[in-house]
Amino acid sequence: MRKRYIAVGVYCQRKSRYSYSKKSSYLPDLRKLIKRRKMGLKQTIRSLDAFPRTEEHLLQKTQSGALVSVVGLVIMATLFIHELTYYLTIYTVHEMSVDLKRGETLPIHINMTFPSLPCDVASIDAIDLSGKHEVDLDTNIWKLRLNSHGHIIGTKYLSDLVEKQHTTRNHDDKEHHDGSAKKPHKFSFYKDAENMINKVKKALENGEGCRVYGVLDVQRVAGNFHISVHALNIYVAQMIFGGAKHVNVSHMIHDLSFGPKYPGLHNPLDDTVRILHDTSGTFKYYIKGACR
Repeated sequence: MRKRYIAVGVYCQRKSRYSYSKKSSYLPDLRKLIKRRKMGLKQTIRSLDAFPRTEEHLLQKTQSGALVSVVGLVIMATLFIHELTYYLTIYTVHEMSVDLKRGETLPIHINMTFPSLPCDVASIDAIDLSGKHEVDLDTNIWKLRLNSHGHIIGTKYLSDLVEKQHTTRNHDDKEHHDGSAKKPHKFSFYKDAENMINKVKKALENGEGCRVYGVLDVQRVAGNFHISVHALNIYVAQMIFGGAKHVNVSHMIHDLSFGPKYPGLHNPLDDTVRILHDTSGTFKYYIKGACR
């Protein structure tokens, strides 16, 4: 029984050794296969590299290479600055075409100061080639009274003066048909004229001036407008100034522009100053414009 036990034990040992040796013969091949697969995967991933290493001869620094690099940087910087300047620069393009619009008006922006002309005698008249003649324009026009130092002392709307004159004219037309009211009307007219004369004389003694500003809407045709004392009655003007040579039309043009305003617009008459000393005169300005 003991021998059989030993024999069985030896057999089992041999069997286990035989089995172990059989497995160990296939293990290196399996490892090699796995290693090859890993190497193939790494090689595939490495082939996807977008920044491969530069070859050694390309890493050598030379003077010619440095010169090419500097020239390239200078060219790139120059092109960049040029394109940036072109992008940031504002260019004005002028275009001219036939104006096909009818019935539209052209706004004229006015801002002027008359240091020696009271507001009560200043009036704005306009006339154009179409035959339209307007006296004492009052639409969107304002007058500011100025003291001898040029400071504002009050405001007056031009329509007030125009309304009084229209009232006077209507009364004149009515009196032609009604003789009974002729004497009271004359008395009222002379009374108003006397008040006007005294008021303007007092303003002249105080050194009052006038600032006229607003917007004139005119036809898109050639024409002119003027600021003068033409609205006054000849008798009243003679009593106030004592003659045309005493009418001082010294002025300063702060703004005189045509059409809508936009940035960068240059008006040739802006900041124009014309001062008269102890004399009188007439100033004329000619401007040629193209309506947009």
